[in-house]
Amino acid sequence: AFNFVDQLLGEGEVSVVAGGDAQAQESVLAGLWRVRVAGADGCRLADYAEVGAFPQDLLAQAFAGAQAHVDLPESAGPNIFNAPALVSEINEHVPHAREAGRGPHIINLSLLPHTEEDLAFLENVLGPGELIVLSRGYGNCRIRASGTRDTWWVRYYNSQDTLILNSIEISPIPEVALAAPEDIADSVERLSEILDIYAPADA
Repeated sequence: AFNFVDQLLGEGEVSVVAGGDAQAQESVLAGLWRVRVAGADGCRLADYAEVGAFPQDLLAQAFAGAQAHVDLPESAGPNIFNAPALVSEINEHVPHAREAGRGPHIINLSLLPHTEEDLAFLENVLGPGELIVLSRGYGNCRIRASGTRDTWWVRYYNSQDTLILNSIEISPIPEVALAAPEDIADSVERLSEILDIYAPADA
């Protein structure tokens, strides 16, 4: 039955990994996700389909235990120039990330002067997160939650896997990872048609 569902739904443009025990794959129907959760022993705990912009249980894990404020160390270290100022900018916007009507705050690192040490410093103070999103819808885009609430690394790569855009986004979830409302509505209609075809006839 599981193999049949996999074949029926196919694989779409977005894949999600949450920690080491949960994953989701968008189907060929945008906004229809196949979600799987495994236990520590590898046994399947949950396997279900979800319709929506993004799998909600996995999104809830993204910042579980995340810090709400980034503390700067007493000494930044050598060759670090812009990172402390960017941390101040991040701290300013994180508390407002979920306010109604507020759009994402994006720090485009590709357009800012920085050193490799700046990037390593930011990675360290923001911390590692629990959610990774791979999207092929707008080129090859890799999104990773940091260890700081509502703060994401968003990186775009070209076909040779060379980094072409590197940014930090402060928002509940980057829009590139979400299925569009009109696509979800279309998928619901198509799913209904599929179920009509494969549902058993009434006895």
